[in-house]
Amino acid sequence: MSISDYAPDLPTFTGMVLDRAMTEREQPDVVARLLDDPAARMVAANRDGVLIGNGTETALLRVPVTYEVGREPILLGLEDGAGLFAVDFDHVAPGTRAELRTRGEIVSLREAGSALSHEEAGLAAYLMALLNWHRRHRFCANCGAWTTIREAGYSRRCPRCGTPHFPRTDPVVIMTVEYDGRMLLGHRAGWPDRRYSILAGFVAPGEAAEEAVIREVEEESGIVARDARFVSSQPWPFPSSLMLGFEALSDGGEPRAADDELDDVQWFSREEVVDGMNGRNPRLVLPPSISIARFLLERWVAKTA
Repeated sequence: MSISDYAPDLPTFTGMVLDRAMTEREQPDVVARLLDDPAARMVAANRDGVLIGNGTETALLRVPVTYEVGREPILLGLEDGAGLFAVDFDHVAPGTRAELRTRGEIVSLREAGSALSHEEAGLAAYLMALLNWHRRHRFCANCGAWTTIREAGYSRRCPRCGTPHFPRTDPVVIMTVEYDGRMLLGHRAGWPDRRYSILAGFVAPGEAAEEAVIREVEEESGIVARDARFVSSQPWPFPSSLMLGFEALSDGGEPRAADDELDDVQWFSREEVVDGMNGRNPRLVLPPSISIARFLLERWVAKTA
């Protein structure tokens, strides 16, 4: 493996090319025409994963739109000018589920991220994120009434109090922190003994992402980070996060597990990280290839070659 192999172009689950049809979805008559178009297709997912086809090309299974989409269709967007709709696999009729299982299988989103192209993996993440949000936000947070789908799935509205609700995305910062050619990695309670990753945490209300990087690093490790720079982002629908990838520097110090999330924090040399990527480090297992954590680590290794 050459050093160029450590420099990925995009994190997994990014690169979707589907037209989200933001104008069309605001027009019910246009959505109805898209739904009735023989070229329209639907893709399916449930809480466990996405429906992947059995064909020679690994991709989400696309099938003609049926009544299974229901009266409140969730339009993902336009693909080659035709509507592409989302359906919750668990809500379709048993006979339809059985027929679809002869043509494909439900695969976890993590598995799908490893097997699919960037474009298809991005579509899978979008599908899961939108269906997750609809499952978790059926009732109005303001008055508790049942909400209805609007904008062909891009929002919900409360018929009682009129409150609109939009898809929820929770921002999370995740960062490499470097000092003197070494990388700061932490081990979370409950992880396998050798599994370490870069640090991460949710952005607090009223906080800039760069400020969250500095705060989270100090809270989790006692290390003071500086010069936080944004690198890339990744949708992470487990169930509804957006990972904001940063790189930061530090002037060193002895790290310590400073909160309940981590039980160990250490500096690792570049050589140790490279050996961990290649499976040759007996004390270090790194995050899987689909994660932005691995993306950022591979980028750091490539930069420091």
